[in-house]
Amino acid sequence: AYDTNALIGAGTVLTPDEVVQVADAGGKLIVSPNFDRSVIQKTKSLRLHSWPGVFTPTEALGALAAGADGLKLFPGSMAGPSGLAAMRAILPTGTLIFAVGGAGPANFGDWLAVGADGFGLGTAVYTPNMTPKEVATRAEHIVRSYDEATK
Repeated sequence: AYDTNALIGAGTVLTPDEVVQVADAGGKLIVSPNFDRSVIQKTKSLRLHSWPGVFTPTEALGALAAGADGLKLFPGSMAGPSGLAAMRAILPTGTLIFAVGGAGPANFGDWLAVGADGFGLGTAVYTPNMTPKEVATRAEHIVRSYDEATK
């Protein structure tokens, strides 16, 4: 059975015009690699979910003030779990934050221990020219690793 609460949208959304394109295609989720107030405002005006990329506390608080639903800590490999732990100290209680770009099967537990609410995975799942079987094998490994980290 599939989760009927899944949100479909687009990532690497950089401009308000791209937000409109996603909305016109029926998307409900906007993920960006950066904090851009105009992208967040357009996203929220269209009643979509906004997950901008942030790296600093200034960006994180600015994105939340602009209406972001959650935050994409990016690149996670540069901030590391210790960076998220430090940022959690100043974020409002209940702020959702996903680690992206440096979070994966080898370190889910480290991220979860400091308050990551989820993860964005790209090349951990797929790289060009992979077969569907290879993608399935990677995905199964990711799910097993996540399950182990959340026990």
